[in-house]
Amino acid sequence: MQDATGVATQQDLLQLRTDVTVAQQRAQRALGEAEAALAQAQRRERERDTETEQRVAALAQRVEALTASLTTLSNQLDELNSKLDTASRQPRAGTPPTSAPRTAVPAPPTATPSTSTTPSTTPAPQDSTTPTAPPAPPPVASRPTTNALQPQDIYQAAYLDFSKGSYALAIAGFREFLRRFPDQPLAGAAQYWIGEAHIALARGYANAGQAPQATEALEQAVQEFRKVLANYPRSDKAPASLYREALALLELKQTDAAQQRLQYLVETFPQSEESVLARERLAALRSN
Repeated sequence: MQDATGVATQQDLLQLRTDVTVAQQRAQRALGEAEAALAQAQRRERERDTETEQRVAALAQRVEALTASLTTLSNQLDELNSKLDTASRQPRAGTPPTSAPRTAVPAPPTATPSTSTTPSTTPAPQDSTTPTAPPAPPPVASRPTTNALQPQDIYQAAYLDFSKGSYALAIAGFREFLRRFPDQPLAGAAQYWIGEAHIALARGYANAGQAPQATEALEQAVQEFRKVLANYPRSDKAPASLYREALALLELKQTDAAQQRLQYLVETFPQSEESVLARERLAALRSN
């Protein structure tokens, strides 16, 4: 009986040792899998943190750029207000004082109303989405000082921002011009340059690989160009606005809408220089 009991006990110990060994191996495998899962989770967390940091950094840069733009605009407005205060304190003599000629920025062209059949007096836009500046007009004659900002001052300040590539400031300046002087002869041109500024912003976003922002800017440009014809149909910029709108629609892959606007340009302003470009573009689109 003792021998049988001893053998049974040894067998039980061997079985128990085998079970413990198997349990240890399973535990080690489970531990290894858990460690691998933890490492993968930590790696994913680090990647998410990096992506979040990059997004935060990009947003911070945009905020800094907007802050700088607002600061510059505020400084320009302060400068204009200072000039206004100085002018208002000057005594009004019989002969208005002669102001120093503006040399930093050429005076923009004075827009004159025209009918829909009159050829556009402004240069035709290039067959691309890069905005082009108009030719320099003659210097502005001196005018008497008044107690209000002159339309030409606000327009020139906005156009200076556009020419320097400060498109957000230019948009704000031209909008302020339209708010103050919606019926001024240059209103149609101001609205046109708002559209051009959005085109320039879209190109900048595209070059930076920011496709959604570029699309949004192009869509906004289309809306701004349409306002020229809707609000200032006799403006010299009406034909150019139609053509630039069509080009923006083409970039947005809205070919049918672009063809409709080009055809409308040809029919409404047949004698304009933009009409020639529109016919060429229509012919190219229809041949494809």
